Amino acid sequence: MIVEFILRWAHVLFGMTWIGLLYYFNFVQGEYFKEAEATAKADAMQKLAPRALWWFRWGAMFTFLTGLVLIHLIGADRDFAGQPIIWVGALAGILMFLNVWLIIWPNQKVVLGMKEGDGPSSAAKAGLASRTNTLLSGPMLFGMLGSKHLFIEGADGTGFIACVIIILLVQANALFGKTGPLTSVVGVIHCSIALTAVLWALLAFL
Repeated sequence: MIVEFILRWAHVLFGMTWIGLLYYFNFVQGEYFKEAEATAKADAMQKLAPRALWWFRWGAMFTFLTGLVLIHLIGADRDFAGQPIIWVGALAGILMFLNVWLIIWPNQKVVLGMKEGDGPSSAAKAGLASRTNTLLSGPMLFGMLGSKHLFIEGADGTGFIACVIIILLVQANALFGKTGPLTSVVGVIHCSIALTAVLWALLAFL
């Protein structure tokens, strides 16, 4: 179906924009800001970061919207609906989208001086939500690809419920917890891979 194909293409294109910038912020810009001279950092925060954040948040928005339409169009497919992997990925993606618009962007506006507020506190909140999104990006991609290419025979609701609980606990930490092992680039990458493996195991064996 040509409409479904176009939606899938758009969903992946917007997702590349969103997640590509997420990785840029976490792996490149954030590390650069730790070492940059004050004048260079100030210039980047005034001219570079707002542009990148515009593409970042709207990439997230249209990834989310095209994903909703895809789920609506093909959700009646029995094979699709019976695959818990896609719902694990969808839950991770929805929480990531909400983190962008409800936590990261509002707090980044304070950090960038676009509105008044507590700069250090806002930076910490945005940073933790951004690290959480990086952590969840592995499971989200796992769900997207697994729905078509990784059928788990015999998976039932127990593993899915366990996965949902874990993802919600990760999100709760984004709201009320601490960065912990997500502080470093290596730490967040390792944690994302480990989380994906745990969710896969839960779906496969519970």
